[in-house]
Amino acid sequence: MSTPNAAEVNAAEVLEQEFLLIRAKILEVAAKLDRLDRAGGAAGSVQLRQIQAGLDILQESEANRAERVQLAFSLDYEDGWREKYLGKET
Repeated sequence: MSTPNAAEVNAAEVLEQEFLLIRAKILEVAAKLDRLDRAGGAAGSVQLRQIQAGLDILQESEANRAERVQLAFSLDYEDGWREKYLGKET
């Protein structure tokens, strides 16, 4: 039996198919944040701000959440990045 493509599946079917996986990933994130809290937290860290930005994006109803979350975790483009990170000239 083949998996139908997204155009052939309605929202209820997608939710039915993906619910348990989404639930598991949310629980995993919650557990990791609890572990961070028990370790004393990381208030003010860049990484924690990026995580919070990602969670905020997930709560929005706008399209392209995956792209926007990826951008929240990405560095801004810099000319000369190759030399800075790889030590190579182009």
